[in-house]
Amino acid sequence: MPSKSTHHVALAHDYLTQRGGAERVVIDLANAFPGAPLFTSLFEPSLTFPEFQRFDIHPSPLNQLGLFRQHHRLALPLYAPTFSAMKIDADVAICSSSGWAHGAEVTGKKIVYCHAPARWLYQRDRYLRESGVVQRIGLNALSPWLRKWDQKVAKSADVYLVNSTATQTMVQDAYGIDATIVHPPISIDTAGPQRPVKGIEPGFFLVVARLLTYKNVHLTLEAARQMSQRVVVVGDGPMRVALEQNAAKSVAFLGTVDDETLRWCYANCQAHVAMSYEDYGLSPIEAAAFGKPTIALGAGGYLDTVRNGETGLHVKEATTASLVSALREFTHLSFSEQAITDHAALFSKERFVRSLQEQVAAVLA
Repeated sequence: MPSKSTHHVALAHDYLTQRGGAERVVIDLANAFPGAPLFTSLFEPSLTFPEFQRFDIHPSPLNQLGLFRQHHRLALPLYAPTFSAMKIDADVAICSSSGWAHGAEVTGKKIVYCHAPARWLYQRDRYLRESGVVQRIGLNALSPWLRKWDQKVAKSADVYLVNSTATQTMVQDAYGIDATIVHPPISIDTAGPQRPVKGIEPGFFLVVARLLTYKNVHLTLEAARQMSQRVVVVGDGPMRVALEQNAAKSVAFLGTVDDETLRWCYANCQAHVAMSYEDYGLSPIEAAAFGKPTIALGAGGYLDTVRNGETGLHVKEATTASLVSALREFTHLSFSEQAITDHAALFSKERFVRSLQEQVAAVLA
């Protein structure tokens, strides 16, 4: 869907149908380039951050189907042709991509900000774990064509940026591209108001995650049960019912919360726990902004966002036993709040915006 006239900077993102770290990054991009149109396949305001309603959003024709807006994975076979047909008339377009938006055609220069190479192609076991039988069959049939398309459009970028060292390695393996790391920023305002949660006393362990299988929230809940620790879970998803049924009484599920409540949770936990494999993983930096350490799986993006023994602990394996061992170690350690907040400052919004603006200036020079 072309814009009516050439813009200096335009933005693109896979789909705006959920609340996650990638969507927060897009908000920061939109604020960094005021007035830039934002192109996407799907936009469902009720399922993503309210800030998006302030921006000039151009969804694709797929958006006319409410079923796709509510269940974006059902449209997976259609994203490649949708973005291939998307014409962005701009001097430079920044494509925020986890596999689709980098396929948009740009009249000027193209900068790709990659959150991860397409998981359905390069991390199939992890992605398919959350997919239904029909989706698995469809992905298996489409994979050869999608891989060819993905390889081609990745190389159409003038500049390829990534969010972490782990993603940089995956991009090199998948595309042979030497990408530049630009860490996503902290998006939550630590100085903003806080809304206490009634009935919950400070000193709990905090989980902030979408409740999907690969997030491994069940490991945290089982480890906490074994150690008689309190846990607060922020986030929602298809695993919530099963997790609630098996959780101890000392676990509180808050579901999706506003930023006021999230700030209170970070400020009043004793530590944040993150046991999934993430290509980046923003929540440890959000916790660090409040001076709180993170106990995280020692892999993927957490190797960038958690400094073992300084701003948190790395758990050796994604098992309950390894997490219990780390929690026991944690109880005997002390962490410097100043060192933790200093680490968080390396991921500031100002640094992120400056880096992207410099990339735009350089590609246009």
